[in-house]
Amino acid sequence: MDKRIGVVGIVIEEFESANKVNETLHEVANIIVGRMGIPRKEQGIAIISLIVEGTTDEISAMTGKLGKIRGVNVKSALTKKLGE
Repeated sequence: MDKRIGVVGIVIEEFESANKVNETLHEVANIIVGRMGIPRKEQGIAIISLIVEGTTDEISAMTGKLGKIRGVNVKSALTKKLGE
């Protein structure tokens, strides 16, 4: 299956969910190329941006798991195919 590269944006609106997000990201660390996290404690949110490289199945599985966590919003943008 073709690999893709792209960005995944995660907004955590319930700080209690941050541990579950981190556990999920640890499980799929093999497709994460880079990560930047910005906690906004005064607003009660956290924002994480990821650079990912993997198959559409791997990336979709990750975003699907993250999207099921309470108080978490996820969006992604990917290349059509890596190298095209």
